[in-house]
Amino acid sequence: MGKKRLLIQIGFFIAQNPFLHNFINGRIFQGRSKYFCTPGLHCHACPAAAFSCPMGALQSFFAGARYSISLYVTGFLLAIGILFGRFICGFVCPFGLVQDLLYRLKTPKIIVRLRFLRYVKYGVLALFVVILPLVIRHGVSGLGQMWFCAYICPSGTLFGALPILAAHSFLRPLIGLQFFIKLAILLGILILSVFILRIFCRVLCPLGAIYSLFNRISVLHMHCDKEKCTTCGGCAASCHIQLEPAKQPNAAECFRCGKCASSCAQKALKLRNLYVK
Repeated sequence: MGKKRLLIQIGFFIAQNPFLHNFINGRIFQGRSKYFCTPGLHCHACPAAAFSCPMGALQSFFAGARYSISLYVTGFLLAIGILFGRFICGFVCPFGLVQDLLYRLKTPKIIVRLRFLRYVKYGVLALFVVILPLVIRHGVSGLGQMWFCAYICPSGTLFGALPILAAHSFLRPLIGLQFFIKLAILLGILILSVFILRIFCRVLCPLGAIYSLFNRISVLHMHCDKEKCTTCGGCAASCHIQLEPAKQPNAAECFRCGKCASSCAQKALKLRNLYVK
């Protein structure tokens, strides 16, 4: 499942970033497809991106954009969550791919559940995506700021800010403290991702927080066949985020990497349609 999933992730990355040549010239694609969101966390300002980021669009609404944007983004996230849950995190998200590639490096790994830190992402969603853009407004424009994009988002720094700065030297003198804060967050996450599986997804990602709410009810879900399961514990031993797939195959933290299903000798675990027996 590991190599197959990696190929699927790369395929989705290319589908979301068809304008790879823009990484060289630093131009940002501004076509009509930018009116639509990609399911994963991917910066609107990424030169190669064909679509917008749902978190950016959601913050834009709370910062003072049109009501219709809220209806579209909310409906989009609800639909994606209900259909796929955190499958999007495991197979579609570009920054998830980056973390997975780093975790593949041959180094000692830290297998930890992050019992309390896993709730931080819900606070990030509430505070940086909703409350701060809604409450703190600029006096002249009356608009709020996109706080998560401005101060945290490592995907925006990696795929947006760094390629643009690399291509346009005249922008580099404008770099300030805000950029270095985001760069430090990005570097910290990249380093930790070598040793801890999906540290950003599990602790800080507000999009992962939304999708995790739907994991137990999503149409595409992990099923454990109790008749085949021998409760050997092999699936739990293979899980690098310390879940127990046989007992809770659709736990909120599961991002559908498929390692548990691959490790099950009885083939008791598999992804399937909730409504197909």
